Amino acid sequence: MKNLVKKISMGLVFVALGSSISQVSAQGAFCTGADIVSSYVWRGVPQERVVPGNPALGSPNIQPYLSYCIGGFTAGAWASTSFLGNVKEVDLYATYAFSSALSLTLTDYNWNFAGNYFNYGSGTDHVFEATLAGTVGSFSGSLNTMFAGADKLDSGKNAFSSYAELGYQICPEAKVFVGAALNESPGVYLTSGFGVTNVGLKVSKSIEITDKFSLPLYGIVGLNPDAKSAFFVAGITL
Repeated sequence: MKNLVKKISMGLVFVALGSSISQVSAQGAFCTGADIVSSYVWRGVPQERVVPGNPALGSPNIQPYLSYCIGGFTAGAWASTSFLGNVKEVDLYATYAFSSALSLTLTDYNWNFAGNYFNYGSGTDHVFEATLAGTVGSFSGSLNTMFAGADKLDSGKNAFSSYAELGYQICPEAKVFVGAALNESPGVYLTSGFGVTNVGLKVSKSIEITDKFSLPLYGIVGLNPDAKSAFFVAGITL
């Protein structure tokens, strides 16, 4: 398993940094950008954990990304860093789109950038996940399973934390969604078994600044029924 993890992780590192020079052509495209969010909530779970006396809980984050796309293949990197330094995450991913309606993604998450990023052995901070996502008309869905790395149960065994989400595009500006952790996940979704963690509404709007430039904004209001909590996130896409 360790050899498999190392092979997958190093493969994601190389494809995320870019394909070989011979592959870079007019058919491919590099993209980059960033979001600024009022707080970092992922799948209904705040990424700045509730710590007594922590004044930085829910601080704004900047979330940059870069990617390279060619045909149905996309490789990239995504990160999040809080303005006060409490969140430092750098993820690598590779996606293959079988069609405009179905895709498969492998992601290498790292939520603790303070350690040795290249440690993929014992005590690694990396978590590997496979995601199958699809759309049918206005409906969307995804199934996500963490299959290796630091995702562990209290017993030390792999937790195989899994999450499923369904969404419905009400109109071009608004989408409703519901997501649930499918099993016990003490380190990721903070659940003891099946639990609905992410129910909400996302509304997007573009504010025109000039004739040639507009600023995309969005707001997400949601509930985590399993944790008995609510959240509201505002974001700007640059």
